[in-house]
Amino acid sequence: MEPYSINTGEIRTFGTVDYVLFCLILALSAVIGMYYAFRDRKQVTSRNFMVASQGMYVVPVAMSLAVTFLSALSLLGNPVEIYNFNTMFWYLVLALLLAVAACAHIFVPFFYRLKVTTVFEYLQMRFNTPVRVLGSIILILQTLTYFSFILYAPALALSSVTNLSLWGSVLGMGLLVTFYTTLGGMKAVVWTDTLQAAIILAGFLATLIQGSIVAGGFEKAWKIAEARDRIRFDDFNVDPSTRHSFWSVVVGGGFFWMSLYGVNQAQVQRCLSCRTVKKAQIALWVNLPAIVIITSLCFMIGVVMFAFYSECHPKGIITKNDQLLPLFVMDILSDFQGLPGVFVAGIFSGSLSSLSSGLNSISAVTMKDLFVPYCCPRLSDFKTTLVTKLLVVIFGGIGMAFAYLVGNLDRVLQASYSVYSILNGPLFGLFLLGMFFPWANSFGAFVGAIVSLVFMAWIGFGAIHYGVSTAKRSNVTTLGCVWSNITTNITTTTASTITTLANATTAAPADPTDIPAYGIYTLSYLYYTITGAAVVVIVGLIFSFITGYTRPSTLDPRLICPLFDHVFPCLPDSVLRPFRCGIDHTDKYEKHDKAILEFEATLTEEIKVTLDGKGDPEKTQSSAVPATNGKAYDNDAFVSDGKLSSPEEWNTRL
Repeated sequence: MEPYSINTGEIRTFGTVDYVLFCLILALSAVIGMYYAFRDRKQVTSRNFMVASQGMYVVPVAMSLAVTFLSALSLLGNPVEIYNFNTMFWYLVLALLLAVAACAHIFVPFFYRLKVTTVFEYLQMRFNTPVRVLGSIILILQTLTYFSFILYAPALALSSVTNLSLWGSVLGMGLLVTFYTTLGGMKAVVWTDTLQAAIILAGFLATLIQGSIVAGGFEKAWKIAEARDRIRFDDFNVDPSTRHSFWSVVVGGGFFWMSLYGVNQAQVQRCLSCRTVKKAQIALWVNLPAIVIITSLCFMIGVVMFAFYSECHPKGIITKNDQLLPLFVMDILSDFQGLPGVFVAGIFSGSLSSLSSGLNSISAVTMKDLFVPYCCPRLSDFKTTLVTKLLVVIFGGIGMAFAYLVGNLDRVLQASYSVYSILNGPLFGLFLLGMFFPWANSFGAFVGAIVSLVFMAWIGFGAIHYGVSTAKRSNVTTLGCVWSNITTNITTTTASTITTLANATTAAPADPTDIPAYGIYTLSYLYYTITGAAVVVIVGLIFSFITGYTRPSTLDPRLICPLFDHVFPCLPDSVLRPFRCGIDHTDKYEKHDKAILEFEATLTEEIKVTLDGKGDPEKTQSSAVPATNGKAYDNDAFVSDGKLSSPEEWNTRL
């Protein structure tokens, strides 16, 4: 009889080789950070730290895009989704296709041509300062709560089945990611993400191959799962309370991923680090097969894992379903010294990629959108870079503190994950309102965002408070379990940990008759983003028309995206003109691109701070400084509330 946990009741643990490989792989991330800190020691500029001086190559950016939001939550949760429910969530690949197409051809070209460092600079151009600050605060809060989740939850699940220290793992991950992000900036983040993508792929491929062998082949595993209702692709229910239907996954999930790829600072910042907009678009399309392959591997492992435990659900060996995948890996790979270490390193890499992306993005946002414009507008570029690095350290410490709170307070873990979804919709809605609805004014945008935040908080936290869930788990059995006198090394916890977004539910089911407005709480979590965005747009337009809407003719054309021109580029101009809402986009992008090139040709050479004392970093402006007035180029200086006297004035002030 094989020494699997379902035969012995005991969890197999790491060997020496596993620990060595695990530590070596994670140490490579620190080495990459130190390498770029040393290599770029003469280029201490904020532009280099935040967007790698727009000199990154397509493939590493694509890999970074793929793994930024494929955190350990997804890597551990997606296989369990198949195990507990069915394969409907596999339609996620279609949602990813729609999201990448929209972002590659609408959002990325839009932001790239504006020459912004953070997406919230656009909110200042289109609306005003309060809207920009509101958007920045939403992102920072969203990222920090997500930070705490992806630090604590994977460490909890993995420590239960690998003998790795829970808080040692949390502290180690937090310090490591803060270290290499602070040293190497965007270049270190992108290249470590590329390394981590390779590690994730290697670990999951090994798990799928060996798992299929142990299960008697993938075809057999598929048949076992199909016989137990795990294989299902036919749920086309349009009911918005259906947790995972074709429509909720493709439409709701599509808007969720569109918000991540389109307006999330972490993803847009990666695209802006590419040399040209064309390369940024290529990077997005190259990212698609990478993320689809990794996601599909997760789902395929879920099928194999269910087949393996189909006759004996390891209840009593583990306390949470989140620990299923680590247990499965230890069961099937422990005979291959080193492979469990590679797999667990892949899981931790998933967290590191998300953590580094979040740290880099919120430090850039805090510096560019909050600190420099309103506190120290004349701060030199050298000091800007140093303060940005300090912010990375500060946010890293705050994230680790949040993780500690999450681990010690019941139900906060569930709430922290819900916060991400609750905040995502209103933030996305602000950009949709500004880009596609020229009548919206600043007051309408601000009120719309606030109303949406309150509405989504009511739905999200109300569902948690009342324990509302429409999820229906499929049956598992323990009839095939043969062990007795179970001895395990399980860490017990009262909090639910990693699953997909929907599994953040309370323990006790709710009685619909006791809950007012019960139906609204049953809304599938996948519709949170589109619902929050819709509230911003609707409320924003209503208040804009009440208080005096913006006349499209007063807006600079580059602040409004001609949506139908992008979606239907083959239609004649006579058909497209009515959909431009009175804004003349004719040749505006081409003229602007030419003006940008002419402007950049007149810029002073990018500052290179050398160790031998050449140049005075205290007195030197950044590379983006025109020769006139001695003022650093700042979008705030010439665009606010979307109004300019003429497009030529924009080009002149650039």
